[in-house]
Amino acid sequence: MSRRALSLEQIVDAHLRVLATTLRPHTVRNYRSATHRFLAYLHTAFPKVCRLSQLRRDPHLLGWFRSLCDQDPPLCTECRLHYLIQLRRLLRDLADNGHPLQPNLIRPEDFPLPTVYLPRSFSPEQDQQLQQQLRHADDLESNVLLLIRSTGVRIGECVDLSLDCLRQVSQDQWALHVPLGKLHTERQVPVDEATRRILDRILSLRALFRPSRSEKPPGYLLPRRGRSRETWIAILRKTLANAARTAVCTTSVTPHRLRHTFATTMLRLGVSLPALMQLLGHKDIHMTLLYLDVTQQDLQREFHCARQRAASLHPIPKLPLPQATTPERVDLPAIRNAIAVVRRFLQLFRLELQDPNARRKLRRLSQRLLTLSHVLDHIAQE
Repeated sequence: MSRRALSLEQIVDAHLRVLATTLRPHTVRNYRSATHRFLAYLHTAFPKVCRLSQLRRDPHLLGWFRSLCDQDPPLCTECRLHYLIQLRRLLRDLADNGHPLQPNLIRPEDFPLPTVYLPRSFSPEQDQQLQQQLRHADDLESNVLLLIRSTGVRIGECVDLSLDCLRQVSQDQWALHVPLGKLHTERQVPVDEATRRILDRILSLRALFRPSRSEKPPGYLLPRRGRSRETWIAILRKTLANAARTAVCTTSVTPHRLRHTFATTMLRLGVSLPALMQLLGHKDIHMTLLYLDVTQQDLQREFHCARQRAASLHPIPKLPLPQATTPERVDLPAIRNAIAVVRRFLQLFRLELQDPNARRKLRRLSQRLLTLSHVLDHIAQE
């Protein structure tokens, strides 16, 4: 059968089968959903369109964009954004394969601005109340939630932990082995003595469950007998919600906020961003920045501490007058501290911006400041 005789559905399905050889099944399902939604719109609104060469930006693509906005119930911005991204990828691939398609059917201005929600950690008071309530309950589910809080693992990763997840990395050092998760990467998260006690308690409570015959060695930390992966996630969510009500925590409570709280606590304790990125299992430092809930009190404290250090080390120089001598030389540590403070403010301000162009400009400016800091480091070593 020649290419011209193929229907739009056949062409799309053939290319989706090609994508399935490299993309994950969930991603292929998303592509299939987006393209089939577009083809269903075409058949309803433009039944005479049966070839790719007939596609036009107006009215076919623009009409579909408008139909996505007019859905009842309405589609969220993220859904519409993903549909456009997936259809654009498919159309570009088909054009690269030689299909007669008009250029620029989907343009950058067609994409809605994504809604950016900053993650919210628990306040120190809420964090202490929740942990105290979970310790008081002292059942298997509560101890698992304490494990999430002390390691920052995702709830899905925690449910998938193996029975031998605690690994000894040296004589006195232990780590939690996190299996392949959301980003299809595995990692080891260092644990302290308190976390080891939580794991020991989980193992003691787990021993009360009857073993599952379907589990392969070494088995899961959370027993699968009578409880599937999805069931465990639902139980953990409900357990945390009940603990929050008992602890009189009025804000929205989800297990993922325990992960946010872990990240913010690590930042306040002085953990560097690259190290925190590894702890959280992120591939990009920009993902880690979204988790850092730095409060206004944190900003004020850090800013004034930096100013006090600079003032104590170096008095503010006066403007040179013709009769005056050259002012005292400013040390490099103070300059590097000032650059670090400015970069931190730029990063936080950039996260609040909706304009992607402005965010890119601030990112480039922050990168220039980082380069300047590296140059000062080299000068200090000379």
